[in-house]
Amino acid sequence: MQSSESSKTEQAISTSIEVENGTRPQDGSSQNVQQGSHEMSTSIERGRDQQYASQWHRRRKRILDRLPIPVQRYSRKIVAWIKGPQPPRIHRISPFLEKVQGRPFRLLLRFPKSVRVGLVMLLFVVWVVLFGVILSKFSLPADIAGYGPPVKLACTTRPWFGAQSCGLDGRNCLPFSNTSFAFACPADCAGAQVLNPYTIGDQQIMYRPLVIGGTPDPSLDNLPVYRGDSFICSAAIHAGILENSRGGCGVVSLVGTRSSFGSIQRNGITSLAFNSTFPLSYTFPTSPAILSSSAQCRDPRWNLLILSTIISTLISLVSTHPLTFFPPIFTILFFQTALASDPAPTPDLPSLASSALSTFLPATLIMAFLYKTTLHRTLSHLSPLANLEKTLLWLAPAWLAALSNSTLSRIPLQRLTPHDIRQQPGAVVALVLIVLVIAAAAVWQAWCLQLEGRLPGFLALYAAIGIGLGILAAIPGGLELRIHHYILALLLLPGTGLQTRASLVWQGLLVGLFVNGVGRWGFASILQTSRELKGDALMGVGSPMPEIVDVVVSAGGGEAIRFVWAAVENGFDGVSVLVNDVERFRSGVGADVSASPSNGAFDGSSTFPAGNTTLLNSSTSDADRSFTYHRRQEPSSSSDVPTYFRFGFVKTLPFGNVVYSDFTAPGVWWPNGTWGGIPQGRS
Repeated sequence: MQSSESSKTEQAISTSIEVENGTRPQDGSSQNVQQGSHEMSTSIERGRDQQYASQWHRRRKRILDRLPIPVQRYSRKIVAWIKGPQPPRIHRISPFLEKVQGRPFRLLLRFPKSVRVGLVMLLFVVWVVLFGVILSKFSLPADIAGYGPPVKLACTTRPWFGAQSCGLDGRNCLPFSNTSFAFACPADCAGAQVLNPYTIGDQQIMYRPLVIGGTPDPSLDNLPVYRGDSFICSAAIHAGILENSRGGCGVVSLVGTRSSFGSIQRNGITSLAFNSTFPLSYTFPTSPAILSSSAQCRDPRWNLLILSTIISTLISLVSTHPLTFFPPIFTILFFQTALASDPAPTPDLPSLASSALSTFLPATLIMAFLYKTTLHRTLSHLSPLANLEKTLLWLAPAWLAALSNSTLSRIPLQRLTPHDIRQQPGAVVALVLIVLVIAAAAVWQAWCLQLEGRLPGFLALYAAIGIGLGILAAIPGGLELRIHHYILALLLLPGTGLQTRASLVWQGLLVGLFVNGVGRWGFASILQTSRELKGDALMGVGSPMPEIVDVVVSAGGGEAIRFVWAAVENGFDGVSVLVNDVERFRSGVGADVSASPSNGAFDGSSTFPAGNTTLLNSSTSDADRSFTYHRRQEPSSSSDVPTYFRFGFVKTLPFGNVVYSDFTAPGVWWPNGTWGGIPQGRS
């Protein structure tokens, strides 16, 4: 007994010494105490959670008990269906004709993983090198036949960019003549269109190429002459200077005022006619030196596209892991779109590269997040024996959407705004079909998510997204919700996180749509002002227009016409008058109402001599309420052509800014002196 007591005493002493020295006791008693306290706290928390859960179930039961019995029964069935089956059925793709399509990939799988990864990296490095070489080889030449380096144009660039933008007598669009410069156009400009109503004389066009004129001019060696507001690149294709599929370089010469522009169909483009005078026109000289120099210049997009599609296809076929597939494919898609297939309008290649890189980093971060949350569910655990299916079902749709400026351009739906949908022919039908396709895809994806037991989370996610979009749409202050196609891709991509063949197709399409939107336009805002969305479109019925109360044609040949209008609407300073689509008069605070006090108006040269076909003459007392136009009697004035008048309100803002209302429909003053009146409508 004494020995047992002494052993207990020694054990207690040793335990106390170990505690004092900071060492851990050997008997584990302290550890058991800590474990017991942890289990106690865990059980308390579990009990608290169970209490909250039971309270929630009791509340839900009280609510359900108040409902009719059939409603309770169907509600329970719906909730049970949404939760999905137990256990969940996870989707996995079994390769189609596995023995056939998997034969070459079984050979690939015999190589070590490091060799397969190295092969993907080698293919990507080859793409980077060849892409840079081709891009630099097709860079713009330093000089075109002595006219200097070519200016890189967008498909819609034009010397005269609108009556309101060019200002009184077109002073903001100088020069009008005696100037030539070299230019470079991208490929596929024949399809460039005006997306808003555009008035030319007494006709209004929309959704067609803006090419006015093009008939031969005998005074210029029968070269085709175009009105100054024609798209330069489209006009060059119309004139035969460029091929639509290749783009290229040329020289444009400004030749000043012309009095008639005929319509002619050439090279797949039908030009528009204008039968009156315009102060700015241009042509394309075709000297041997210009043609020889221009042959060195063409758009490399198709060469680069062939390279990018081949390399991306090879990477897709040999990659056996999502991390060796998605990052290089996304990079190739992005830079092919941003630098070649659908580049933003920039003056040179360094500026374009800078613009592309500025959006690449945030786009990569977004895709990395989506890969972690969504994309890996589709691409992970996908058998390498299904690489051919992955290439056809994921990569091909991604390219289709990334090249949507070419592949989907025929769909009559340019922009997802109510204004554009209403005014574009066929847009409503196209939108309905697209919505039906998306709805069918959403139903199928919801069914697959339900089988995996993940539908409740996605319903909550999209309910939150819907509430957020509703809040954004309801924000006052002139801001409107604009769902750009890159935003649409981000909204729909989470629903593709399944490993089914349909998910491969939709995911590839949406990734390509995101690439095209960001690579071409950047991260445009989801909220934009009404003016940003409309651009140069008509403001509609809410925009007032001047009321012409009196028109007086002078006696004795009708060589002068005087217009009188009612009082200026509140919020505006005066009235602007367009004559033959050129602003020739502006009344109001600080307005310069006359270009020349003599018998003439501004002709686009560096001084202000007489030499065009218009003259305005308003007395000081009635300058804010009337405008008088004199038709010139010189042979060069082409007084046998009609003259077109339009009237709109104008408001001057600080720092030289000017705001216009909609203009009236064009009224015609015929050569015989007859005034045709102003028809209903706006322009």
